[in-house]
Formats: sequence, C-alpha cells, structure tokens
Amino acid sequence: MSRIMALPLLCCLLLGGCQSSETSGTDDTAADELPVVALVMKSLANEFFATMAEGARSHAAERADEYKLIVNGIPNETDLSGQVSLIEQMMARGVNAIVIAPADSQALIPVLLRAQQAGIAVINIDNRLDAELLAEQQAVIPFIGPDNRAGARQVGEFLAESLPAGAAVGILEGIETSFNGQQRKLGFADAMQAAGINVVVSQSAQWEMSLANQTTTAMLNAHPDLQAVLACNDSMALGALAAAKAVGRTDLKIIGFDNIEAVQEAVRDGRILATADQHGDQLAVYGIQFALEAIRSGSVGLIDRETAVDLVTSATLAAP
Repeated sequence: MSRIMALPLLCCLLLGGCQSSETSGTDDTAADELPVVALVMKSLANEFFATMAEGARSHAAERADEYKLIVNGIPNETDLSGQVSLIEQMMARGVNAIVIAPADSQALIPVLLRAQQAGIAVINIDNRLDAELLAEQQAVIPFIGPDNRAGARQVGEFLAESLPAGAAVGILEGIETSFNGQQRKLGFADAMQAAGINVVVSQSAQWEMSLANQTTTAMLNAHPDLQAVLACNDSMALGALAAAKAVGRTDLKIIGFDNIEAVQEAVRDGRILATADQHGDQLAVYGIQFALEAIRSGSVGLIDRETAVDLVTSATLAAP
C-alpha cells in the first residue's frame, strides 16, 4: 500500500444534498493552478456539519490565493452509498486531497484506499476509521479529531453529580459501526459505572432526531423510573427532549454531544443539562491545514493529532 503523498487541493462549499459548488479567484488562470481539497462530510441537515462547512468556507475565503475547496455532504447519516459515490466523484475530478468525516468507520475504507492508491492525500476527521481494518490492509490514514470517550466521560460525570447512586439511565447510541459513537457510549458508561449509576437500556437512534424521539418514548414506557438519557449527539438529545415533553417528563435529565446552537439554547434554560463542544467549526479546518502542511513539506505525516473537546453547561455558556 503506498504511503500518503502530499498534493494540491481545490475549494468550494455547498450546504445541501450530494452536490457541490465552487468558488474561484478573480484570476481564473491562477485559480486553476491552486491545489484542490475536497471536504466530504456526513449529513448537512445536521447543524454540526453545517457549522463545520461554514468554518471551512471561512478558512478558504481567507486563503483564496492558497487553495480551493469543494464541500460535499450526504442527505442523512445512514447514506453510506451516497458518501462512497461522493468520494468516487472527487477522484474522477482529480482533487489532490480528501478530508473525510466518514459516515461509517468500516464501509468507507475500501474507496478511501482506492483514492490513496490514485495519489490522493486522505485525511480522516471527526469519526475515526477502523484501526483494525486499516491494519489488515497494511494502510495508514491519519486522524485529526477529539478523544470522544474522554469528552463523553466529562459530560457523563457532570450528569452524575445531579443523580443519586443507583439511579436508572438510558443511552441513545449513534450508528453502531461508527467509532465516535462507540467511544461516546463507552465514555458515558465509564462515568455511570464510576458513580454507581445503572445503565438499564442502551439503543441506537442512528444519530437522528426523529428516531431518538421514538426510541426515548419506548425507553420511558419500558423503564418508567428512568431518570436521565445520555445522547451520543445533540440531534438525538433534542429528540429525547421532545419525547420527554410529550409524556410530561420535564424532570428527565438529558445530555448530548456536539454543542449545536439549538442545544445551547436548551442548556441555557435548563431543558438539557450539558453537552460537549468538539469545536465543529474548526475540525475541517484542522484537516485542511494538515493537507496544506503536506504540500509545503512534500509529505503527509502519519501521526494522528488530537483536538480539544470541552464540557458545555449553563455556567460555561455566555449569554446569547
């Protein structure tokens, strides 16, 4: 397997569907010579990824004379074939680097390895690709992102301070084959175990708000003594909040992960207890900067880079 090579990149942003648009400098000839980076994200219907796209767009606009950017996303978190298709489209366009937030930690590896073999630098952000599967393929794709387990543990520990020992709680998981979802579930479980709190139910709502609403309703019906729901992303936390409101469980404590604007509002007024900020507006920028460093140095480093993740509560949020 060839090692990742440093390459040029391109720039553009579109907040919707499996489409892309482009921005170019005033000098088209010069713009055509700029390196090209493709940012391939998950669902742009999720505010977290819309924020990520905005951060990347701002970075690219400030450095319009350095590189160009293409931003793509899939309609929903489970559209794996759509994300594979986007990567294949970027390969066909001859981009120089792909910065990928994979919808699945395993399913995207084959197409990303094909991109590597085609001479495209591949940089993994947000959701870590499966390390064992990469090792089996004798491949390395560097990861830039937070320690999701540690971040979830922070939020879980904050929740535990408001619950008695022996309390019953439930976890809303992400897509079961997504590494970040697995790690957040483990982080929540670590905090609950340390505090002597019982995780009585843990189910996947596939990152989706509507499914989380349904799943939380079922959890509350099956476990009427449930005192808290720990959601592995903020979209699911909002779904849990809607479910709790619908059945009059305003006492149900809810935590999330991502620090999207809608959840910030709910944290400020106490409807959601806490969330975690992994600085979505900067995650893609970190990946883009990694690629630009590779161009300058002539090679892509193979060492993962950990980024910050912070606890967000009503006390830490500034007034809007």
